[in-house]
Amino acid sequence: MVRMATGQDTQAKSGGAGRTRGRPRSFDRATALEKALLAFWQHGYEATSVSDLTRVMGIGAPSLYAAFGDKQSLFDEVVRVYSGTHGAFGARALDEEPTAREGVARMLREAAAEYTDPSHPQGCMIIHAAINCTNPEVEALLRDRRNANIAAIESRIRADVAAGLLPAGTDAAALARHTGAVIQGMSQQARDGARREELEALAEIAMAIWPHD
Repeated sequence: MVRMATGQDTQAKSGGAGRTRGRPRSFDRATALEKALLAFWQHGYEATSVSDLTRVMGIGAPSLYAAFGDKQSLFDEVVRVYSGTHGAFGARALDEEPTAREGVARMLREAAAEYTDPSHPQGCMIIHAAINCTNPEVEALLRDRRNANIAAIESRIRADVAAGLLPAGTDAAALARHTGAVIQGMSQQARDGARREELEALAEIAMAIWPHD
């Protein structure tokens, strides 16, 4: 006897086929993440929509949510990637140079190069992505990153004061915050079209205020 197909059989077959057709296509996660980073860097957090992200990343919304979570979770990961790649020059300069003065001077020189590099958006993503941001958690994330950078500079200056490499009366907090202000200003000027040479000249002037032992 030939068994007639039941509704359950038909549903099972169509369900299996549907799962095959609906399976998200594979993609390179690191490449997609870098494309999201560039979008946030160019347009800022607030102005970059999920549809913008799926378009530049070359994936559908279901794949984005499955791989990265929501927009804010994706941005959190982007910030970590940026800090370890494009934005790592500052910490590296402080770690590798023998004095705070030399570390900050190198940091500013490398900022001039990085912020004007034509291979990616101009300026600093940690600074620019905060513009017009209305998400308090994202604002706090970026503010904490910027303040941590200033704190690292201050710590290095204090160490040099203690070691006698800078005068005892050096205001480490003010000098570190001055450096942070210069970095942020350089980022915005790069967005406004300043050339590398112009920012390097600014860096030299900024270093002229440092006290001598």
